[in-house]
Amino acid sequence: MGNKLHPSVQEFKAFVKKHPVLVQEVRKGKLNWQEVYEDWYILGEEDEKWKKFKDKDSKTEESSKEDFIGKIFTSIKNADMNNLQQHISHVGEAISTIQAVIHQFRGEEKSQQPQPAGKTHHPFAFRKD
Repeated sequence: MGNKLHPSVQEFKAFVKKHPVLVQEVRKGKLNWQEVYEDWYILGEEDEKWKKFKDKDSKTEESSKEDFIGKIFTSIKNADMNNLQQHISHVGEAISTIQAVIHQFRGEEKSQQPQPAGKTHHPFAFRKD
């Protein structure tokens, strides 16, 4: 089944890929695709209306990456290493406790398994001479 779209729809899809802020605005409910398509079709790609979306495209992505990395470095710089070490040791203790509980349950499961028929376990092994 060929997915042949009208050439204007293909052009609009290419336009939207260049302006991901439009997608965000539609998802937020501020715009709808019908209005965006009609404005694009009537006004064209070079209209002033699209500049605010173009300017945000590259700057928003770059600034958000820089902000995220900056926040990470700032939080590492401001972190109290003694407090961090204490939290890590508490997490380690919790994991050890969980492992002990799991090991305990596994041990009980093995001891609760029924003995095979005909082979009874005797505490003393008597053998006839």
